[in-house]
Amino acid sequence: MIDYAGILEQAYSAVFADVLDSLGRPDQSLDGSVAPLWSDARLFGSARTVLVRDVESASASPYEVEFGLVDDLNPGDVVVAQCGEARAALWGELLTTAAQYRGATGAVIDGYCRDVALVRDLGYPVFARGTAPTDSQGRCEAVQRDVPIVCGGVAVRPGDLLFGDLDGIVVVPSEIADDVVAGALDKVHGERTVLEALKGGMSARDAWERWGIL
Repeated sequence: MIDYAGILEQAYSAVFADVLDSLGRPDQSLDGSVAPLWSDARLFGSARTVLVRDVESASASPYEVEFGLVDDLNPGDVVVAQCGEARAALWGELLTTAAQYRGATGAVIDGYCRDVALVRDLGYPVFARGTAPTDSQGRCEAVQRDVPIVCGGVAVRPGDLLFGDLDGIVVVPSEIADDVVAGALDKVHGERTVLEALKGGMSARDAWERWGIL
């Protein structure tokens, strides 16, 4: 079982991106339009995806798919949403509270969120394209969950891992997750070694030639 909290405490998005580069997967970082809603937001977990479409009027049950996803979350899950273009908030305080109770570790919304101060006070990390006070009802609606989506320009499948911090979000395909996580933790150790050497006066060139880390 993956130690989500332990890895989140030790690692950072850049080492995940570097390891993915080394494995021939250079395009796994979300574009900068999806960013943390506050600077110290950090998340790591397994993707639970939701596909959202713009609508012109609300259906009879506009929140049904959202409820189904949130009520089915497990510890270590991250909600990942591909939203439409409507400037409406898919995510807010109440869904955060329900997700947090179930042990979910964050939300990545390629769309808008609201209740930001309240969500921040709950300590639940959220990354989004932006904020808006408007509700999603009658503007956009979740239509499918636990399906492949595209978030921030990167394909995300249920079960893929996501690591996010102030630098951005990296998607780790599930089939190489063990290798990437192990490589990221190894690189953290290597970078700490290089950091201490640089603090001791070693040149950047010499450090690179010795460890191949920069």
